[in-house]
Order: sequence, then C-alpha cells, then structure tokens
Amino acid sequence: MNRVLIIGSGRSSAALIQYMLNHAEAYKWNIMVADTNLESAKQKINGHPRGQATWLDVMKTNDKKDLISRADLVITLLPAHLHLEVAYDCIKLNKPVITSSYVTKEMYRLGDEARDKELLFMGEMGLDPGLDHMSAKNELDELRAEGAKILSFKSYTGGLIAEKNKENPWDYKFTWNPRNVVLAGQGTAQYLENNRLKFIPYSNLFQQTQTVEIDGLGNLEAYINRDSLLYREFYGLQNIPNVLKGTLRYPGFCEAWNALIQLGLTDGDFPVLNSDEITYHEWMDAYSSKEEGNSVKERVAKLLGEHVESPIMNKLTWLGLFRKKKINLPNATPALILEHLLLEKWQLDADEKDLVVMKHEIDYLLDGAKKRRTATLTLSGEDGIYTAMSKIIGLPIGIFAKYFVEKKITVKGLHVPVMREFYKPALEEMEQYGVAFKKKDEFID
Repeated sequence: MNRVLIIGSGRSSAALIQYMLNHAEAYKWNIMVADTNLESAKQKINGHPRGQATWLDVMKTNDKKDLISRADLVITLLPAHLHLEVAYDCIKLNKPVITSSYVTKEMYRLGDEARDKELLFMGEMGLDPGLDHMSAKNELDELRAEGAKILSFKSYTGGLIAEKNKENPWDYKFTWNPRNVVLAGQGTAQYLENNRLKFIPYSNLFQQTQTVEIDGLGNLEAYINRDSLLYREFYGLQNIPNVLKGTLRYPGFCEAWNALIQLGLTDGDFPVLNSDEITYHEWMDAYSSKEEGNSVKERVAKLLGEHVESPIMNKLTWLGLFRKKKINLPNATPALILEHLLLEKWQLDADEKDLVVMKHEIDYLLDGAKKRRTATLTLSGEDGIYTAMSKIIGLPIGIFAKYFVEKKITVKGLHVPVMREFYKPALEEMEQYGVAFKKKDEFID
C-alpha cells in the first residue's frame, strides 16, 4: 500500500502534504496531489521525487474514478459537500478514504456498506471536528481513570489571526473554507445547561455570546455551535448536566457579523436579480427603506439601530458594502455575494500568521472535592501557506495514514477519531510539532 491520493491543495493542505512527503521515502509512498488549481498542487509538492501534481475537477466523473482506481488510500480535503462525490467512488472501487469534515447523514449511510466491504472510512479529521475529539477524549479518559465524576464539559475552538491588523477592523481572515465561515451557525444551536436543553435560533446566535479567557490572549468571545450535543455518546457524556461547544472570535466580531445576518446578507436561499449588473451600493439600497435626504449608509445604520460612524458600521464600510462597484456575479445569492466580497478582504497574506486556539473546561468531582481542569492550546502558523490551521488538520491525517499503512489501525466501516489506540499516540507525536495543550487543575466552589 504505497499510492496515496490527496484531493485538494487549498488552505488546509500544506502541512499534510509536507508530512506525507517527509515520510514518503521511509514508507515507499508515492503521493499524488490533485486539484483544479494545478499550480497550487505543484507548489505544495515542491519538486519532491515522490510527489506528483495533477489537475482534477471532482465533478468530472471519469477523471476522478481513474485517479481513485490507481490509489491505495484516498485523502480528501475538499469542501464538505464534495466529500460524497469521492466517497461513492471509493465504495465502488474498494478504496479506503480519510476526510477532514463533519460526517454527514449521507456519509453515515455509506458506513455499513464500507464495513461490509471491509473498508475504512475515517471522517472528522480536522480541527473542529477532529483535534477537539482527540484532546477532549484524552482529558476525559484521564480524569475517569483517576476516579473523577464528570459534572460539566465545555469546549471552545477558534481559527484566528496571530496579530491583529489595525487596517482590518474585523481582526479576522480566512484560514479555512470561506463558504463554511459565511454559513456558520445557520439553523438552531442547542446545548445543555443544568440538565435543561437550551436553544438559540440563528437570528439571535451572534447576540448571545460568552466571554472566554485564554492565557496570553485575554478575553475572547464565543458563539454556541449548532449542535453541542452531537458527541455526548462518543465522549461518554450522556448523563452530564452541562455540555456546550463554542467557536471563538476576537471581541467585536460577533456583533458585526450579527449585523450582516440582520440585513439578510448570509441568506443562501434566493438569487439576487441582476446581481451581475448592480453595485454593492445598489444592493444595500435594496435592503433599506427610502428616506429623503439620507444616504444608503445612513439608512442601513438606522435599520440596524447604529450610529453611522459606529464600530459596526465602520466594519461594514471597510468590507466595501457601500462602494459603487459592480458585484459581477450572475444569479448569485446574498451569501455568495458576501463570500465573494470577503475573499477579497480577508485573504491571509503570504507573510501573515494565523492562530488556532482551543480550550476545554471540565468540571469534576474527585475525592469529595469539586475541581476544574482546563486544557488550552494556542498555536501560531509559520506563514500564510504553512498555517497553524493546516498543521492541525494535516498532522492527524498524516499520522493516521501512517498507522493505517502499518496496520496499527484495523477497524472497518465509518469512524471518527475517538479511539484511544489512535488519539493517544497521535497527540504525543503532535507535541513534537508544537501542538501541545497546557493543563491546569484548580478547586472551584
């Protein structure tokens, strides 16, 4: 088993490709990197003798099948909605596959078929989901081994920029799939508080934030993930009264993002008429009521209950929402228009560094004393290519691929990385690359 196909050479791929190439000679791997952006794939291969770059559009069925048929292991870093396109072919062609995104209901339906064919489908090998699974399970299992009774579990994750840029009032840039950022939080968030289910609809999600203190960074803000209860069974938290997962941002981000939601700019359900002909200014004009003597910006500010020069309005202005520049996207939804605009404004420059932050807070009872364990990770990237995000996504996938080839992982069917035989040594190896959690236990009332 020495032919590895990696589909996708985008933002999150650099560290994985580098890890696989660094181990390619020892394991006799031949690494094929396929992407619609051939230059990006070539750049990541960087002339390595055991690497090869090729062009691939996953919607080109015959091309996709041809590449998959020649692989022993398939790794997909595609956007989540495209994983199925790869998974169906892997089933037909009897190929194991590793993906980085959430396992969807459709993917779960393939799990039985994969098991029947003695194939491994490994999902959720990213940051969140992914490293959050491994690190949370590690802490929970460790506490339980000491005899602790778990009382509360809270976990927060954020992909941020390492150094705030005064020219960017949002203090945010893309380090992962832009589409997922724009659509984040849609639906109704749910979590458990004092044994009571709590729900937050999308319309209120970015208004009901929490403050989370991170050592060395100060206070960040967190909005609640759509389904904090999805992994109670995996984590062994079925009878725990408090379960919550959240996404971290720098202060001020959430209230400004809420303004975009209230305006309707994250709506992906309808096309904007003549979106290729109108300007951003005209687009905003369509959302605001007509008032004589007031500019579009003033009317939008009034609609949001903001002063025209408020921090929120300054963020919207900085994005370019009031420019008299054509959108130039035919039949585009508001969400797509917003994504297109953000891609222009939130690109991580080559010399910029990103920052990944993760914090678990676990309250527990041990020997009659109530305590809290915090496990915190802060990791900065090297530059705009070899980011912290790509390292945290790429290393677990690479390590898992290595274990799979060595037959240290023998499970079949569909799985996520909560098995101790993988996450324990994987976390130890990741520490060699700087992915290390700082732990602290303290008494609480």
